[in-house]
Amino acid sequence: MKGYQIILDEWRGREAAALMLDGQLDDLLIAPDGDASPAPGAIYRAIADRPLKGQGGMMMRLPDGETALFRNAKGLKSGEALLVQVVSFPEEGKAATVTDRLVFKGRMAIVTPGAAGINVSRSVRDEEERVRLRAAAHTEAAEASPHGVIIRSEAAHEESDAISLEVDDLIALADQVLADPGTRPELLLDAPGPHDLAWRDWPKAPVAQGFEDHGVLDALEALSSTEVPLSSGSIFIEPTRALVAIDVNTGGDFSPAAGLKANIDAARALPRQLRLRGLGGQIVMDLAPMPKKDRKQFEQVLRAAFRKDSIETALVGWTPLGHFELQRKRERLPLEL
Repeated sequence: MKGYQIILDEWRGREAAALMLDGQLDDLLIAPDGDASPAPGAIYRAIADRPLKGQGGMMMRLPDGETALFRNAKGLKSGEALLVQVVSFPEEGKAATVTDRLVFKGRMAIVTPGAAGINVSRSVRDEEERVRLRAAAHTEAAEASPHGVIIRSEAAHEESDAISLEVDDLIALADQVLADPGTRPELLLDAPGPHDLAWRDWPKAPVAQGFEDHGVLDALEALSSTEVPLSSGSIFIEPTRALVAIDVNTGGDFSPAAGLKANIDAARALPRQLRLRGLGGQIVMDLAPMPKKDRKQFEQVLRAAFRKDSIETALVGWTPLGHFELQRKRERLPLEL
């Protein structure tokens, strides 16, 4: 099938969603199992436990014996309650990272407590459409609320009434969560599941049921291999405890331009492969040999590839050994095949 298609199902007893583009698996969401750490987006009432001396952070107590790391905890004292939101999945054996800058995200709008004002995504460039979207966000509830509102690019060309309704619903949800008066650790808003995230964050597309009937299971099977074939060579993606290692090979091509071609192919393929495998943290690329004069071209291709990716990734740069380093937000759990 041409274009985007969303496939909903369960995988190994967990809710899952797949995004297909022109018949190829482009994105994948799988719910964590019941024993997993707190998921990104969940909002808790947490209790300050113990400060991390010299680091400016505070360990926070969550329900069920879970813990979280809150950075920049200046002025926070042990025993105080604080509303926090999980920002990423933790590394194995470590606490989840949380922030006190809560966001309530819908398909067309985002409500931001503590950051007043009504804004429209910069991705919407048509000035008339920006004016219409801003007007749709100026509901009575938004005018009276101390919260900020951001209209997402997905709202472009949607009905104004639908946008206004979502803004009001998100403001009401934010008010309900922030008004909670409790003093014990408690989950106040669960993280969205894969089906909700697919509706919220993926392009509008036809929705179907069943991984087996739409080629998703075959694509998952291919992800079980560390090797990813490219038109010019291949890459090997190998997660370790400390980092994700990416090895780029030219295959049987021994021409002078083979290294650059393989590295550019790897740069274009890498965001999708990391997204599908749920990999983040420190990433180190061991590139195929190429002249230093070609590094700028490689960086331009890599930057363009990650610019289109939905997960925040920092291109850190070159090491003395000629490796290229990246740092990627842990928004997904690693895929276990």
